Amino acid sequence: MSDWTSVLVGDPRADRMVPKTGFTVQLTVFSAAAMAFLAVFALALSLATERLADRWSAELARTSTLRISAPQDQIAAQTEAALRVLQTTPGVGSARALSDEEQIALLEPWFGPDLPVASLPIPRLIEIVETGDGFDATGLRARLQAEVPGAVLDDHTRWRAPLVAAADRLRSLGYISLALIGGATAAMITLAAQAALSANAQVIRVMRLVGATDAFIAGAFVRRFTLRAFAGAAFGAISGAAGIFFLPEADVAGGFLTGLGFEGLHWLWPLAIPPLAGFVAYVATRAAAFRRLREQS
Repeated sequence: MSDWTSVLVGDPRADRMVPKTGFTVQLTVFSAAAMAFLAVFALALSLATERLADRWSAELARTSTLRISAPQDQIAAQTEAALRVLQTTPGVGSARALSDEEQIALLEPWFGPDLPVASLPIPRLIEIVETGDGFDATGLRARLQAEVPGAVLDDHTRWRAPLVAAADRLRSLGYISLALIGGATAAMITLAAQAALSANAQVIRVMRLVGATDAFIAGAFVRRFTLRAFAGAAFGAISGAAGIFFLPEADVAGGFLTGLGFEGLHWLWPLAIPPLAGFVAYVATRAAAFRRLREQS
């Protein structure tokens, strides 16, 4: 019978060697549940930041902004001139001036809804959408400088890259957190297994006297701790997924935190956590069991 078959099927004679109650049971189940709960949130963070990086990259890659800063009596004329320049620029798919309502909506998160737009020298913004080939930003800036002196072109390259890089780093931190959670789970289960082996040292000696091999003895501990870790991780993963499910839905106005969750098939990822926890427990307990049995020889 293979190691994995023995874990699933078990042996009643070997199962009686491992205590069914005690602090090792509580430590194993609690550690697996807590780590699985945290793993769900770390996984959700990683996937959310991945979506965020993709969205920022896609939305900002083909858009630019033209800002018209001029005296109030010249803004309309310069805006019209800028739009004529953009309409004849290769690589510009469309260009339109934002309305007062749209500009107020952009400023509202920073200054509130009662901003007196009419009495403030707010620049006029023009939204530019590029074609697939894009436009020559240097050449466009030269044309605008000659024909629209109050125009400032922002192609988003200066601040798009840092935002995407920040999201990528945050995603990497999420994956690092998952690795640390796995390591901490292995460490806690190893300690629990070693404690159980030490507490049953007398039983192990008797089993050896009647002919039990180290593989038989270790298999009993490996099976019990693997199943405990799997059960605890299943509870923790379900609890974490439920917590993610009840988070606020993604909202453009709400920003990143309201989009922290799973989408579509990503909801299947938490299902992988209990088997992974069981595998970690299997490897950690097996190594700890054989090491402790060698020490007790």
